[in-house]
Amino acid sequence: MASKSRDYAAKANPRNGRCRLISGNWKMNLNHLEAISLVQKLHYSFRESDYHFAEISVHPPFTSLRSIQLLLETDRVPISLGAQDCYFESSGAYTGEISASMLGKLGVRYVIVGHSERRELFGETDEIVAKKANAVIASQMTPIVCVGESMFQREEKQTETVIKSQVEAVVSSMSSELCEELVFAYEPKWAIGSGIPAESQDAVVGANAVRAAVSKYHGEMVANKVRVQYGGSVNSANAKEFLDQAEIDGLLVGGASLTAEAFTAIVQA
Repeated sequence: MASKSRDYAAKANPRNGRCRLISGNWKMNLNHLEAISLVQKLHYSFRESDYHFAEISVHPPFTSLRSIQLLLETDRVPISLGAQDCYFESSGAYTGEISASMLGKLGVRYVIVGHSERRELFGETDEIVAKKANAVIASQMTPIVCVGESMFQREEKQTETVIKSQVEAVVSSMSSELCEELVFAYEPKWAIGSGIPAESQDAVVGANAVRAAVSKYHGEMVANKVRVQYGGSVNSANAKEFLDQAEIDGLLVGGASLTAEAFTAIVQA
């Protein structure tokens, strides 16, 4: 597969100076052969302007990371490699776990931590998420820290309180220099996989809550450098509405990232 370009860096959004990031979280889907096929189709489908509009990352299962790394590097595909999780210890007797340093050696650039499914299904606490975020940073990668409220918390008007608590757990003991490189993904739990996305103004409220928590510890200047994605039932019909908001810096896409047609449509929306 021929390379389209050696330098397709995303350009900063002129409205806020931050570069957009659109990420495909494949979750527990696609074996390594299917993963290779999908990335090849994406590369053929994306236009040069798509790569300039936003940085694009894909987050395959652990078993596909090496295959996708080789594909991206060999064919110089301007898509960033991401992982879905990691453990916070660097090594040890932790059967089945993967350390951040292992991911770093595979050319991974972004690691999702604290996804709502990890919090709900595997009991991850804010403390664990903070440890994972710091482990990712220590291995020279960028964590995508997921935050968001449940339907019950939303109905109880606790959205901003919940988000701020989750964000503060990560940034409270972190230097300002490191903090400004973070990516947060506001993903309301009630919207994930439900087909019922938040409204664009709900996403703005979530993004503002993230930056308010960052500002509390590191000031407004740092908070304004932090990127915030929206995630939760994103599709080609609503992607533009979210990205039109100056407070939203990208998307964390789940099921719609599993086919080239659907994910391309979101990026090009």
